[in-house]
Amino acid sequence: MKPGKVYLIPTVLQEDAIETIPPYILDAVKNCAVFFVETEKTTRRFFKKIWKEMVIDDYKWYTIHKAEDAVKKAFIAELLAGNNIGVVSEAGCPGIADPGQLLIEAAQQQSIIVQPLVGPSSILLALMASGMNGQCFQFNGYLPIDGLEKKKKIKELETESERKKMTQIFIETPYRNNQLLKDLVQCCKPTTLICVGKDITGPTESIRTLSAKNWQSQLPELHKIPTIFLLQA
Repeated sequence: MKPGKVYLIPTVLQEDAIETIPPYILDAVKNCAVFFVETEKTTRRFFKKIWKEMVIDDYKWYTIHKAEDAVKKAFIAELLAGNNIGVVSEAGCPGIADPGQLLIEAAQQQSIIVQPLVGPSSILLALMASGMNGQCFQFNGYLPIDGLEKKKKIKELETESERKKMTQIFIETPYRNNQLLKDLVQCCKPTTLICVGKDITGPTESIRTLSAKNWQSQLPELHKIPTIFLLQA
């Protein structure tokens, strides 16, 4: 039996930003019999917005979580049974800062076709609008929670950015955004550039790059707003 195919299905960054999803995504959804998703409730709601007639219960659903061994085994078993699978992140593109990457790795190890589909990524959208180096950049995920460790990490990222002429990109849990920006402004050299991209693709979207010194007098309110940070020394 011919194995199934993996479709990497992007979803919205903001719930109402359906216009950021290309029309051909619907074709991919219709081609799948099984979905492995980061959050089932969110994905079901998203699919209903792009395909009102979809009968949700006609499909098999698995939650990825951390892509435990049992989930990987089910994933490969569905593919080897000839079922096309859609992998969906909580927001943005699956496989990018997303546990779905581990399933994609398993598919590649089995020489199964993986088709990535175009959609919004806060990492790339922020980098595009930042004016920072798009030739050499690094996504670092979350910084340490501990205050001292976080400040140490900021200094390390700044040093590496200066040495390699690299853009550093990272995120924070939304309720800690304000503190992270304060730490960046305090820890970085006055001339280091910091970009703050908030509510990307949302109604209050703002992507702004200033020096650490210039941010000091105009810190924005970021509490519980999806935000991504970029740094270039």
